[in-house]
Amino acid sequence: MTERKRASPFRTAMRRLLHHRLFILGCVLFGIVLFVAIAAPLIARVDPNKLAMRAKFRPPGADFIFGTDNFGRSLWSRVVWGARLSVLIGGAVVAINAVLGTAIGAAAGYFRHLDNGLMRINDALMAFPAVLLAIAVTAVLGPSVNDVIIALAIVYTPRTARIVRSSVIVLREMEYVQAARAAGAGHWRILRHHILPNAMAPLIVQLSFLFAYAVLTEATLSFLGVGAVPPTPTWGNIMAEGRQYMTDAPWIITIPGAALMITVLGLNLLGDGLRDVLDPRLRIQQ
Repeated sequence: MTERKRASPFRTAMRRLLHHRLFILGCVLFGIVLFVAIAAPLIARVDPNKLAMRAKFRPPGADFIFGTDNFGRSLWSRVVWGARLSVLIGGAVVAINAVLGTAIGAAAGYFRHLDNGLMRINDALMAFPAVLLAIAVTAVLGPSVNDVIIALAIVYTPRTARIVRSSVIVLREMEYVQAARAAGAGHWRILRHHILPNAMAPLIVQLSFLFAYAVLTEATLSFLGVGAVPPTPTWGNIMAEGRQYMTDAPWIITIPGAALMITVLGLNLLGDGLRDVLDPRLRIQQ
């Protein structure tokens, strides 16, 4: 009799993810936000900055799905385009972290003589609360979308680097890495073929949570007035403008707040599912 072929690790992980209800729910919630962000030019054709003072403070209804704000601007268009900007900023921060965080963490974990210096810089950056450090960086660089991305990358790269470093420190002592080193493999080849591929699981989980942190922190910066410059439609800007009208027009702050909640919840559920499946200590029982 022939032995039954074992499923590949990728197929096993995908099967577990497809049976993880919270992961599926997270994918659905974030998928909705992602679709809205991509399709913004098609589903929100009204200029989000178009003023119509005669139509200000219109409640949600047939004419205005999400109502209007204090300048008569369509809240539907502003929330939809705000989703596009939030996804753009979150994706850019994740991409920068995936590159810089992996490079710094791999260098610190693999090369012992670089570990102390790089990690002390990391510790210094991580000593500050994320929001306060982001405010300080944006205060130096200036309030703009690009500067917010740079600030969030500076804030969260040390956290990603530390996670990658922890994995690399364990993997560099594994027998197959020692065998590759004894066979004459160079440092770059060992890192690329033997260490980094096996350090991807915790990195992927970290990046999924990082996306949520970036979206939430960007909204916080915009709400405080140090993020994207108004009238750029961001969820934080919209809520900041609507806080003084909470009694007369509560939809101005509650609708973008609900959009932010759905996005962060979806990303957190997605990250929890990835962690349950990719972390061998927390794998779900089938």
